[in-house]
Amino acid sequence: MSRIKTTFEALKAQGKKALIPYITGGDPLKEATVPMMHALVDAGSDIIELGVPFSDPMADGPTIQLACERALEHGTSLRDVLAMVKEFRTTNTETPVVLMGYLNPVEAMGYQTFVDRAVEAGVDGVLMVDLPPEEACDVDSIFKDAGLDVVYLIAPTTTDKRIESIGKSGSGYVYYVSLKGVTGSKALDVDDVARNLERIRAHVTIPVGVGFGIQDGATAAKVAAISDGVIVGSALVNRIAANATNPKQAQAEVSDIIRSMRTAMDA
Repeated sequence: MSRIKTTFEALKAQGKKALIPYITGGDPLKEATVPMMHALVDAGSDIIELGVPFSDPMADGPTIQLACERALEHGTSLRDVLAMVKEFRTTNTETPVVLMGYLNPVEAMGYQTFVDRAVEAGVDGVLMVDLPPEEACDVDSIFKDAGLDVVYLIAPTTTDKRIESIGKSGSGYVYYVSLKGVTGSKALDVDDVARNLERIRAHVTIPVGVGFGIQDGATAAKVAAISDGVIVGSALVNRIAANATNPKQAQAEVSDIIRSMRTAMDA
């Protein structure tokens, strides 16, 4: 059984929902990422989405685009991100890690090489933004045969037919993008999210995490009440950006946000 499935089942047994933060590997510095991952767990995170920096993150807004730029300025590569996971695993063997990014770095490394190194490092799943299920038939089995969960995105505009396809192909959880647009959007309509989750669950049996527009504990609690997991990225990356020259302060502020969300979600 995958670590992701085990985590969701354990949370369900406790009456809790997953808190899933996103950070970009190598932002603001390579050496700051693993301590940040541990801090996220200590503050109450259940699964970590670790971004692989890419020069053209087309689905992301300015916040995460700039995070990728900062990481790339320090020469952070896919190999570096895998090494970060491997270092994280030396003291944490329980928290699932999902690599989130784009296909280009994986294709450059080679799919089988990437999968082998990801498994060796202790990666649990992949979310490739530009790999829709319709185009994943040739590589989906490479990931799954190695025991890696494949997480897919569902948007408000996704058709029922496509949701059904994602329900059959995806594993671990699906990521519901709660807003039209790019990451960092703010206007979250929780009632609209609830209606769409009802539609999604008619076709998807694995957990549904909700991201985009979650900025604070109050919003996280509202989303947790209707979903299986709360995914937060830009709110954290903004604090990292504001403290790019002081990684310890960035870690402290990010931990505070996660801790407040965990408290609100569990209340």
